Parts: sequence; structure tokens; C-alpha cells
Amino acid sequence: MNAHTHSSLESDIKNHLNVQRWRHDFPILQTRLYGKTLVYLDNAATTQKPYTVMEAENHYYRYDNANVHRGIHTLSQRATEAFEYARVALQHLINAQYAHEIIFVRGTTEAINLVAQSYGRSRFKAGDEIIVSGMEHHSNIVPWQMLCKQVGAILRVIPVDDAGELDRNTYDALLCQRTKLVAITHVSNTLGTINPVKRMIDAAHAHHIPVLLDGAQAIAHLPVDVQDLDCDFYAFSGHKLYGPTGIGVLYGKSALLDDMPPYQGGGDMISSVSFEATTYNKLPYKFEAGTPNIAGVVGVGAAANYLNSIGFDAIVGHEQALLRYATELISEIPGLRIIGNASNKTGILSFVLQGLHPHDIGTFLDRQGIAVRTGHHCTMPLMERFGVPATVRASFALYNTISEVDKLAEAIYQVKEVFK
Repeated sequence: MNAHTHSSLESDIKNHLNVQRWRHDFPILQTRLYGKTLVYLDNAATTQKPYTVMEAENHYYRYDNANVHRGIHTLSQRATEAFEYARVALQHLINAQYAHEIIFVRGTTEAINLVAQSYGRSRFKAGDEIIVSGMEHHSNIVPWQMLCKQVGAILRVIPVDDAGELDRNTYDALLCQRTKLVAITHVSNTLGTINPVKRMIDAAHAHHIPVLLDGAQAIAHLPVDVQDLDCDFYAFSGHKLYGPTGIGVLYGKSALLDDMPPYQGGGDMISSVSFEATTYNKLPYKFEAGTPNIAGVVGVGAAANYLNSIGFDAIVGHEQALLRYATELISEIPGLRIIGNASNKTGILSFVLQGLHPHDIGTFLDRQGIAVRTGHHCTMPLMERFGVPATVRASFALYNTISEVDKLAEAIYQVKEVFK
């Protein structure tokens, strides 16, 4: 055995031990379906939750349940401390400059709608242009279409090439004086493409154009540093971050958030109220009207701490190894076509199988205990671009294993035989 082989073997053993340790943190992975241990490969839709997240939410409800920011009694004080501690944990996760740049919302969708209606509607006018890409999730298309209809703005689209990458030349050509915002995904939820967002932000800023990044698919799979990226807004959801559903984050630069009007009115977002006038609270509370999802905030804070305890070097290394192995393995299956072969990807494989509908494949895989996603993945324009109505999407997370990829490939061979 040469030195390189020995080093590689040691790395593989260490990686295997790490993954087995991580898997013990997720109780749902012990589930059995149809007599088989669950193989969960639908992580692009939502990730499973570790004990620490569930325990954090449970602890809040059992011992600290009270409203935040409004009470002087002990439970309210403890709830407020846990709530604001989570904000700091999210600040550190994405390296925001200030904790008050972290706005809690219901998810990526609400975050983008907030920017569209608060930032966009107060600034954009007829003839202004908003740039999105051809691989966007519907949540980063529809809010801008609604805004365009409200103010008379125009939506411009960056094309996607056959490999599943954005046409950078067209993007550069679209940037002009009429462009008032660029809103693009950091990572495609369908293709796994990691877009060159830092370069794209630099190009937009050269024209004094702000940039919003949809980080829903990036946040759990890549290290995100909003100061290094220099993005103006960054949106993501807790449930794709090993955290609870119904909670998400909008990051915005302080100067932008300060100038934006409130998105919703109600309690806690005010400083004073009379029938003659209302003055608004300071950041971040100006955008957090009403009683928030306190348990969800506590849970997503625990999720952020969980990921930081593992470290993104380990997570990215493992998921990239899974992606390389899975790509090579399923590419050998006759009649299988992978949709999206970008040179820089996260752990997502979308594919179609000649002669079979993705829903039939997904149903068969489910009976084998394998959970994948089938459909258009809320990216219907992208499906049209590639000439398919739907795909099968297998998406990986830190707890997935090489043996699970083997089971996926074996099941695909079986479905071909069954439907032959």
C-alpha cells in the first residue's frame, strides 16, 4: 500500500466514523418503512432534525414558555434571552456584521416577499427592471411578478445553458441603469448548481445595483459569509437548516433595512401609537410584528449551533464525496439522464429515466424505503427549459451514506425491470 492509498483509506475511515456519529443525532433515521430502514434523500425539500433542536424547543415550552420583549416576569425574561441568543447564533452562522441585521420571518418565501413589498414597492417605478434567473424557485419569481404588476416594472431573466449554469455574458449585458435589483438563487434547488454569486454581486455593485440571494438551498451545505459576499439581502429557511418549519431569516444590510418601511403593522414593531400617528420600533423589531414563532426561533438557533459544532469543512467534504460517487454510479444506468451537470454543484441529483414517469419511479422507491422528491420542484420554467415535465430528485445531507447511494442505484435498476 503506497502513502497516497494509506492516506485515502484513513480519510475514508474517519469520514465513515463521523457520519455514523452524526446519524445517531437524528432519531427519525431509525424509522422502518415497508420492512426496510428509511433512506432519506429528500433533503432539498426539508432536512431531518437532530435531538438538540427538538430538545431546545421542548425546553422552551416546558420551562420558559412566555411571550418575549414584553414582560418583566422571570419566564418572559428567560424566553427573551433564548430568543435573542438565537439571533446571535444566526448572525455568527452567516457572519453578519450586526445581530439586528437578522430579521425573523416564516421562511425564505416571506423574506423575499418582505423585500419585494417593503424595499421594492417603495422605490421601483414603471420601466425599472428586476433581474432573476431561469433556475429560480417560484418563491423568487412570483413576488417579483406581483411587484412588476403593481408598479409597472419589468422582469428580466438570465438564461440557463445545457449544463445547468447561468449565462454570465447575458447577465453582464442585462445590467444597466434601468436595473434596480438582482434577485438570484445561491444554489439551485433542482440542479444543485452553485452560482458564482460573489462575481455576480461585484458586477451588479459596479452599477450600484443591490443584490438579493435566495440562500434556502445553500445555507446547510456551504459556508455562508454575507460580509465576504457583500450581498445586500440574504434569505433562508430554518427547515432546510436542520431546524423547525415555519421559521426563517432575512439578512439585510443595516442601511437598507433602516430606510425600508415596515412590512406589517401590529404589536412589538412600534415605538408609540396614537390615533394621530405611529412611530416604529428600531431594528430588527420594526419587521417582526406580533408574537413571533418563539419556539421556532429557539430551535433554529440550536440548529445553527449544531452545524457550527460540526464545521462546514467536514460537511462539504462528505457531501461532495457522496455527490461524486452517486453521479458516477447512476450515470452508468442505461436510459438515465441527469438534468444539470454544472462544474460546481452541491449534493443534488435530478434525473429522468427513459420510458418512465418520475412519479412512478418515486412511488416504487418509496416501497423500498427510499424517500426522494418527484415533480417540478417549484421550478416550472426550468423544467420547460430542459424539456421535461418533472424529474426525480435525490438530495444529500450530512447524515447520508455511501451504502444509501448504493441502495438508490439498486432500486433504480429494479424499477427498470419491473416496468420493462
